[in-house]
Amino acid sequence: MISTYEDVVAPPKRFVSIDWGELWRYRDLFLVLAWRDIAVRYKQTALGVAWSILQPLITMVIFTFIFNRMAGIKSGDNTPYPIFLYVGQLFWLYFSGTLSDASNSMVQNAQMIQKIYFPRLIVPATAATTRLIDLAVAALILIGMMIYYGFAPKLIGVIIIPLLLLSSIMSALGIGLFLAAINVKYRDVRYALPFFIQTIMYITPVIYPITMLNKHHVVKILMLWLNPMSGVITNARAGIIGNSPIDWYAMGTSLISSFVYLMFGLYYFRNTERFFADIV
Repeated sequence: MISTYEDVVAPPKRFVSIDWGELWRYRDLFLVLAWRDIAVRYKQTALGVAWSILQPLITMVIFTFIFNRMAGIKSGDNTPYPIFLYVGQLFWLYFSGTLSDASNSMVQNAQMIQKIYFPRLIVPATAATTRLIDLAVAALILIGMMIYYGFAPKLIGVIIIPLLLLSSIMSALGIGLFLAAINVKYRDVRYALPFFIQTIMYITPVIYPITMLNKHHVVKILMLWLNPMSGVITNARAGIIGNSPIDWYAMGTSLISSFVYLMFGLYYFRNTERFFADIV
């Protein structure tokens, strides 16, 4: 008797349908794509992975001169502005990098998507993994800055870091899945995305403390609920630097809104992926 095995590809039947068993069977492909993305990013570069350090470091120096020295923006809790800014940049660069990579992932892997079947969710999901390498490398500079300025993270700060990363991953991947699906049909996303990310940065407390909005209560509430990275960056500074208390309200809103973005992105992506191979 000859045994046969077949995969049945069917559209999702639930609000958000994820076949975890299928994703596990394709785990090797996920690892290969993740390693490929890391290798391609630094292939034939003279400085290699050092770019992960240079980008936030140079940006921190320029922003400190412009916004702190010239514009007079302060940290709000007597934290030296360079380390205040660098902590915010670490999480923001992870979010923006993951969002950009995930949004463009389907178009960049068009040939593979057209030729073979595999869970399409793997392609944008690799962005969230590979950018963690950049985050870990850039964090080495933060350790040096904390030693220089005499700061040590509190225990609660170490405990909440996984929650902050989880919120960053969910929000970036959720929005990235939505934009990746749209980008397959409308290539305008590729051109609008840098402007979108740049705009979002200025309405995220990266270069200024969120306390500057205390007199604008409605604006602050909207920022916390609509922009999960506001709570992430605010609490990253509070936990890592320790000059201000943890804002549990901002933490909660960040996790909730990130989860909502992820569910929406998954829903739209899963309900449109059946057309990817035809129009990508």
